[in-house]
Amino acid sequence: MPPALDRPVVLHVEDNPSNRKVVQHILRGVDVTLLETTDGESGLAMAKESLPNLILLDMHLPGASGYEVVAQLKTDPRTQDIPVIALTSDAMTADEDRARAAGCDDYVAKPFRPHQLLAAIRRHVAC
Repeated sequence: MPPALDRPVVLHVEDNPSNRKVVQHILRGVDVTLLETTDGESGLAMAKESLPNLILLDMHLPGASGYEVVAQLKTDPRTQDIPVIALTSDAMTADEDRARAAGCDDYVAKPFRPHQLLAAIRRHVAC
């Protein structure tokens, strides 16, 4: 079933099933359509195919890393303006700087509180 046109589409690229469940739970009460995939290559393909309103991107993925994925997204005219939020267990200031330098528009360190993730999402899409 295609996503509802009036709801923002959020793509979550995450290989850890527990982390996907946490995001699913947090977004359950939010008016978005959630798409999911588990590795960098499929995340890149899904982003180019679905053109989501926002991407939640783990930076440590099998295959292409989140850093590689965001760099490719930001060089493609079709996807360069899609906001990307890095969701990562790398929690040092230098890690955030690296994610932003790679092209991420926002950064949320794991583990995060639900309100932290929702605030980051709402900075980029109305939901």
